[in-house]
Amino acid sequence: MIKIRHLKKTFDGVHYITNDLSLDIPTGQMTCIIGRSGEGKSVLLKQILGLIKPTSGHIYIDDVDITALDAKGMQDIFKKCGYVFQFAALLDSLTVLENIGLSLLEQGMSLEAIQPIVEEKLTQVNLIPRDVLHKYPSELSGGMRKRVGLARTLMSNPSTILYDEPTTGLDPLTARVVHELMYSKQKQLQITSVVVSHDVEIFKYVDNIALLYQGSIKFFGDAATIWESDNPYVYQFIRGLSEGPIQVETTREYK
Repeated sequence: MIKIRHLKKTFDGVHYITNDLSLDIPTGQMTCIIGRSGEGKSVLLKQILGLIKPTSGHIYIDDVDITALDAKGMQDIFKKCGYVFQFAALLDSLTVLENIGLSLLEQGMSLEAIQPIVEEKLTQVNLIPRDVLHKYPSELSGGMRKRVGLARTLMSNPSTILYDEPTTGLDPLTARVVHELMYSKQKQLQITSVVVSHDVEIFKYVDNIALLYQGSIKFFGDAATIWESDNPYVYQFIRGLSEGPIQVETTREYK
């Protein structure tokens, strides 16, 4: 589904946020990109979606190199890919119904025609439509806003969903509810999911883990075996020892 080859991104011509990064994201699975704060995980995610143009390198979605597409050509990619923002990015002045149905409203559909579709998506994210449909974002809890954001993404029936720190700011119990929802939707709909996170609890729900450090992927592997990995980058990350430069043996090849 997604192939990244020798991706580089710099904003100042000197410091590279992504630096010769290559990664294959398996179709129909959930892959989590982990890394310390400031490593450029969100920048990588936005390059995958085409919101940020890379300085060099290639990103292939369904064998189409999106780095070569213009704005018009990207429209087909946007239809395939959904994006769940870190803080849901709901519009405060719109109700839940209007937020979720916004893309259809812009196409000229009426609220009456949109409502049944929105109710279906709310049900898919385990929200009771009559309880939230006419509420504003300020009237929702953090977990509910996250689920409304996911419902909005599902409106386009995407084959790929990208999540940017989906549990930031949530308590552990609510974060678990969101993780379980992401997992159930991925399995039910066979969506290719890419999750950016620094929450190790996500390891229980994803298929693969990629670790980003200093602009490149230092580890990619099965999430089920992550705790047994002898990769030094993984070791320091999951044990909370990753302050300052990571020290590794340069003569050894790690998996």
